[in-house]
Amino acid sequence: MTGTKPHGSAAPDILSMTRDELRDYIVSLGEARYRADQLYSWMMRGAGFDEMTNLPKAFRALVAERADYRRCTVAARFESSLDETVKYAFELEDGECVESVFMKYEHGTTVCVSSQAGCAMGCRFCASTIGGRVRNLTPSEILGQVIAAGRDRGERIDGVVMMGIGEPLDNYDEVTKFIRLVTSPDGLNVSERNISLSTSGLVDNVRRLADDGFTVTLTFSLHATTDEYRKSIMPIANKYSIAEIIAAAKYYFEKTGRRVIFEYTMIKGVNINHFDAVRLSELTKGFPAHVNLIPLNPVKEKNLKGCTREEGERFLRKLTEMGVSASIRKSKGADVGGACGQLRRSYVGGDKHE
Repeated sequence: MTGTKPHGSAAPDILSMTRDELRDYIVSLGEARYRADQLYSWMMRGAGFDEMTNLPKAFRALVAERADYRRCTVAARFESSLDETVKYAFELEDGECVESVFMKYEHGTTVCVSSQAGCAMGCRFCASTIGGRVRNLTPSEILGQVIAAGRDRGERIDGVVMMGIGEPLDNYDEVTKFIRLVTSPDGLNVSERNISLSTSGLVDNVRRLADDGFTVTLTFSLHATTDEYRKSIMPIANKYSIAEIIAAAKYYFEKTGRRVIFEYTMIKGVNINHFDAVRLSELTKGFPAHVNLIPLNPVKEKNLKGCTREEGERFLRKLTEMGVSASIRKSKGADVGGACGQLRRSYVGGDKHE
């Protein structure tokens, strides 16, 4: 009794429903409204129908027959020997694979989730783009990653980072529905302030996100200080200039009051010189912004090298001296294919092991 239907099935996707939407659906089946609340509680714990012992078997069978209940299946799990990071490959019902990362900090637990199977952005430093985008994920498939990771670790999830496979704002409707679901007091009740969304710079949807009233922490994948170089590593730069990204970042701050973050992957011999520091200080003037310096995780398919620890710290000092709020992100899970897309590549490529 799984309730899982083929991808694209017309059966209602119940994990993509709010509790009120689920109540309406259950009532439409001729069942009592309170049964929806019981079902919803079980789904938020990642339970299968066989585990829902306070629900009548006939009710469970009816929902399994009529509805689509999409749970993420752990296809592979890799636990870091360096820290408490756990990286997952989740297999979806159509055989596609996405990856998620469970991270534990002193202040709580966070899950990094994917929003698409594959990615169309084509960034040169990212393994996620190899093979392009296959399809968008549904709200249930994104939410399912959070639920499955929490269930597997036996932990409450305190935060969500949308920095996994895919460009979240290229899957706008499904991603924003996911945000509403994961922050709902009826469900996992993750604070919206504990959700970070990373975008390569889809300017129009950044403004839409602000206009729609969302207040997540927004991070821009900048990675360059000139349009010329950014175009060479990020194809999206051919559509949106750095000036347009900065304008969108300022708009988001003005609408939400939230400080924005600029991700900046440090690439050896390329984007960490004195002039890059000067340009970053100029770009981030006039509004609350933070530069998150990211040590490049090597990707064997990409011919780019990360800087040394000393080079990274030297670049950070230059930025700090220029008045830029900046820090170096601590790399997690480097021994378990820590770079975005690496685990999915190894799993899809046939190196499947637990």
